[in-house]
Order: sequence, then structure tokens, then C-alpha cells
Amino acid sequence: MDLIRRGTVEILLEDQLDDLLRAGKRLRVKAGFDPTAPDLHLGHTVLLNKLRHFQQLGHEVLFLIGDFTGMIGDPSGRNATRKPLTRDEVIENARTYETQIYKILDPEHTLVMFNSSWMGEMQAADLIRLAARQTVARMLERDDFDKRYRSRHPIAIHEFLYPLVQGYDSVATQADIELGGTDQKFNMLVGRELQKDFGQAPQVVITMPILEGLDGVQKMSKSLDNYIAVTDAPNDMFGKIMSVSDDLMWRYFELLSFRPESEVGELKRDVEGGKNPRDIKFLLAREMVARFHGEQAGREAQDAFIAQFQRHQRPQDIPVFQLACAAGGMLITHVLKGSGLTKSTSEAIRMIQQGAVRIDGERVSSPEKHIAPGSRHVFQVGKRKFAEVSLERA
Repeated sequence: MDLIRRGTVEILLEDQLDDLLRAGKRLRVKAGFDPTAPDLHLGHTVLLNKLRHFQQLGHEVLFLIGDFTGMIGDPSGRNATRKPLTRDEVIENARTYETQIYKILDPEHTLVMFNSSWMGEMQAADLIRLAARQTVARMLERDDFDKRYRSRHPIAIHEFLYPLVQGYDSVATQADIELGGTDQKFNMLVGRELQKDFGQAPQVVITMPILEGLDGVQKMSKSLDNYIAVTDAPNDMFGKIMSVSDDLMWRYFELLSFRPESEVGELKRDVEGGKNPRDIKFLLAREMVARFHGEQAGREAQDAFIAQFQRHQRPQDIPVFQLACAAGGMLITHVLKGSGLTKSTSEAIRMIQQGAVRIDGERVSSPEKHIAPGSRHVFQVGKRKFAEVSLERA
């Protein structure tokens, strides 16, 4: 149970899960992924890591590719109807998933399934009978639907089908456990209800946290450009992980690292005792690169990062600033102005567009870049202006 609980938000119902484990049953553990983009990112691996835990405990893992639900479009967390994907787009994206997941999961103990296998065979009358098992009032209990309804944003009828289809996936797979992000809790509970309706034992629901992206504020997402793809080149992956704030580093250790919690606790105590957080972040970055590209790639990426950092090494005795910021962080243009590196935000924008701004030796390409609270970086403008800036929440 300690391994299962690690990194989880909620287990519904933990007593039921405890009974299943004590009975010695080999459980069917399901997690679904809609192939809305060709690349999985580290946010997706939070669920994959938990599936791996269940594999280590001897249970059966069902990696469900939502090629049918992907054409509906998951409304979770949306304030507008998601643009549906075509069948060809879904299939092309799904093809890449099967190769990416085996960087974490054991292929010999992973059952890959597609929900079109049963939903594609369902007749219109069957879908109507399935829809009859839920009410509009029940659907409006879902937070994002309720907000859209109250604010008079349209809700398409097909979006109500999404929780039903995801719930029916649990019936079709006879899942004992379903894993999902906190935004999937409603859908997974619908699965419990449908399993009862179909005479099955209701599944245990385990919710996992939504991993923050590189900005430390919003969830990791390709559309927000704050993500680390599992297919990123080793040096790119290493550099992105090194760019996260010292506070966010511990969140990544908790949800992404395979290191024992006791070892992570020792690393925290090392930092509290004065060890440079950068050296601890090296361990995380190497672990992630090694997982997806091999141990040698991890070592080489670290060497390349150090060499690049030394090429752009800061001079001695640079000014140090501590700036107050909101919970969402601060735009880099305001950081540059606040630390005196530029006279105005317009000058900051111009210098960024000219390619003259770097953070820890990495060139900045967008004036819209947010710097996360709790982070500490060396900012450079041109060849001679440097400042070490830490951001603290006001």
C-alpha cells in the first residue's frame, strides 16, 4: 500500500482496495490515454509510473488507447467544445504511443487495448440504451459542465457521451482499478456506476495529480509549450529539467523519479544542509534522460550541459536581486526591468527578439516566457550584463 499510495491524490475506496490485495487477487489495472497528439510528455508518465508500480506488484496492466473517445474530444477542464480529431489523425497518433510507453512499462506484462474494439461495434440503439443510464442533471454535477452551463457557454450533446464511453470502457475491460488525473474523477466514478448496472464489482478509483509544466504554474501541456516530451533529444530534455525551479524539482522527484522516497528525503536534507540544488537537479535530469535514451545518453547530456554553462559562465560578483511576484510568476520582460538589466519592458522585448537574452546560458526566444515563483536563475543581456535573480511570492 505504501508503494500504491506514493504520489496519489485520492483512492476511492481504499478499504475496498485493501480487501482485494489481502485476497491475493491479480488485479486488472486500467488507464486510458486519448491519442490527441503524437508525443507523450512527462505529465502522461505520472500515470505510467503508477501502472509500473502495479506491474512490480504482480498485477495486470491495461493500457487503453482511446481511439474512439479521441474522436469525441475529452471535455475535462475545457470552457469550450474541443475540436474533434479525424479517424486518420487518431490512428496516426495512437501508433506512436505503443513504442513510447515501453520506456516505462514491461511489454510482456502490458495489454494494449483500443476502445474502438467495442465502441465501434456498438449500434445506435445500444448507445441510446447506454445514454439512458445517466441523466442530464448527473452530467451537470461535473464541474466543467456546470461552469459552462452557468456562464452560458455551449455544451454539445456529444460531449455528454464522453464520460459514458469512458465509463463503459471499465465495463468492457472488467477493470478492478482505474487510474486517472484528478480531472478524470467524474468519468471514473461513472465507470463505477455503470459496472454496478452491468452486474460487475465496481472498480477502485485512484486519482493522480496533474503535473505542472516548466512554468511551475499551469499543467504540462503541448498547447502551452511548457512540456517535456518523452521523445525530446537527450540534451533538450536535460536542459528543460535543469530549467525548472528548485521548488518544482521536488514535485518532479515525487511524481517522476523511481528513487525510493527515503532517498529523496535524504536529498532534501542535503539541500537544507547547504548543498547546491543544481547538483541534486543533475540527478533528476540524468535519471529522466537515462530512462528514455539510456545511461550513456544521460551522462553525455550532463557533460554537454556543463560545457555549455561554462561557455556562458557568469563573471564574479554579479548583482543579486530578489523580486516579489504573484502566484503565477513573472514575465521575463518584467524580471529584466526589475533587475536593472534593461531600462524598460519594451527594451527587454527588443533584446529578446535580437537573441541577446539568456537564462542560465540558454537563449530566450519569447518575451511571453514566465519565470516561476521560487526559482533562481542567472539572467544575461548582451555580453556583459548579468544578474542573479530569485523570485518569491508576494
